[in-house]
Amino acid sequence: MSATEVKTLDSYELIGQAYEIGEMINRSVEVADYLYWKNAVHSDPDIAAKMREFAKKKERFEECKRFGHYHPNYHEALEEVNKAQAELDRFEAVRMYKQAEQRLDDLLYDVSVTIARSVSESIIVPSNKSSPAKSGCGGACSGRCG
Repeated sequence: MSATEVKTLDSYELIGQAYEIGEMINRSVEVADYLYWKNAVHSDPDIAAKMREFAKKKERFEECKRFGHYHPNYHEALEEVNKAQAELDRFEAVRMYKQAEQRLDDLLYDVSVTIARSVSESIIVPSNKSSPAKSGCGGACSGRCG
């Protein structure tokens, strides 16, 4: 093959390489940390009780939210959800789990951006963040795209 020839890959080879990338990610520190704290959260009975309480309050709020601010219990239900979330956040395992989850999300985003940019600078990469700088558009738009 000459220097100007480019070896093309069929879709099976690309999928195989994607699985290899997935395996490397699964062996990463970010995944190990995430799984450790996820297990810590889900195996703690005190956290489980607070999570059930939070789920009930969130369900009540979702019911109120259907009608928006006009529902007579909207603000009360929102306050209860926020309090229940704050109670959950008092647990170190919950805080560490959220941080580990964010680091893993950042890793996955960075890998996605690297792959997308190797194809074209104009590819928009979805993000879990609302920041236009992380949305893939570079922040040149109104900020509502990401």
